Amino acid sequence: MRLIQSAITSSFIAIFLSSSAYAMQAKETSDKAYFPETNQWQTKPSEALGFDQSKLNEAINFAKSNEYSGSRDLRIAILKGFEREPFHEVLGPTKKRGGPTGLIIKNGYIAAQWGNPERVDMTFSVTKSYLSTIAGLAVDKQLIKNVSDPVANYVWSGEFEGRHNSKVTWEHLLNQSSDWSGDLFGIKDWADRPPREGDIDDWKNRALNEPGTVMEYNDVRVNLLAYSLLQTWRKPLPMVLKENLMDAIGASTTWRWFGYDHAWVTVDGMQMKSVTGGGHSGGGIFVNTVDQARFGLLFARDGQWDGQQIISSEWITRATQSSPANESYGYMWWLNKGPRKWEQVADESIYYAAGFGGNFVVIDKQHDMVIVTRWLEPNKIGEFVDLVLQSVK
Repeated sequence: MRLIQSAITSSFIAIFLSSSAYAMQAKETSDKAYFPETNQWQTKPSEALGFDQSKLNEAINFAKSNEYSGSRDLRIAILKGFEREPFHEVLGPTKKRGGPTGLIIKNGYIAAQWGNPERVDMTFSVTKSYLSTIAGLAVDKQLIKNVSDPVANYVWSGEFEGRHNSKVTWEHLLNQSSDWSGDLFGIKDWADRPPREGDIDDWKNRALNEPGTVMEYNDVRVNLLAYSLLQTWRKPLPMVLKENLMDAIGASTTWRWFGYDHAWVTVDGMQMKSVTGGGHSGGGIFVNTVDQARFGLLFARDGQWDGQQIISSEWITRATQSSPANESYGYMWWLNKGPRKWEQVADESIYYAAGFGGNFVVIDKQHDMVIVTRWLEPNKIGEFVDLVLQSVK
């Protein structure tokens, strides 16, 4: 009899322990942050994710009805948009764009989408945030020991010689405060987005600013960062991005990263293309909206993807801090503070990647939300994000 009672007691204990283990596993599963699988992404009803559907519809309709006013033939839009630049020409690939498109990701799930998120389009200066991330990966791997190091310590092909250029550090290139002087692949630094006053003689004979003191948005210097990272990684940057990040987050195989047609560099006896950090002379990253959202979600989750740390959270923190020369700018991420703050949005923790033609990847960690919108009239982004935030209950 005692043996029977003991067996029954042992059975109950086993069942209890098994049930407890199952309950704990179920809780862990329910508590685990969701990451989209490769080639698929789960959708949840917006109400289940905490949205007011009618207000969310209002935000989406706003995005669809405020399409970027430039030509859908981006070659035409580029030449018109940068017609003030002397000698400006299209030097790399371009692609006709689609219509307004976007995704809103909440708690990792797709809450809303519009347009054609699978369409591959140019993303222009959103590319800069990818380029910054390549630098972050180099720091994580100690290929770059410190962003305060002079780039001349790593690149000695002549671009960083002289009293001024030898002072330029990685950080100066990352926050666009280097005031590097010279030309790269035949494009002069002063010919890119020149001042509205003066002419060529004024621009090319200007006084140089001390590196780190003045922020100037300048694609020649951004492309210099890409060139310097190519010299440091010693392999093409699209390959670096694919192997170290895009494959790990389940991105598609449809994205591409181009440079200018003539921007070939010899590295270790091999010809490699030095890619661009934007597309206003062609090139840059061509990518669909879904892959943009995956990239944004990686940053919203502090560089972690389904248990794997892809890029360090320390880098993300550093990259999204205000630069001494511009409170609105970090390491090629725009911050919702300082002179570029959106007047409609109070939250200064929001940061974003931005590109010509109204391409945006917005990171809102407070709400565990990523907003990707493409071909939105650029001056409407603050109003659009405000409408999205108003829809969160």
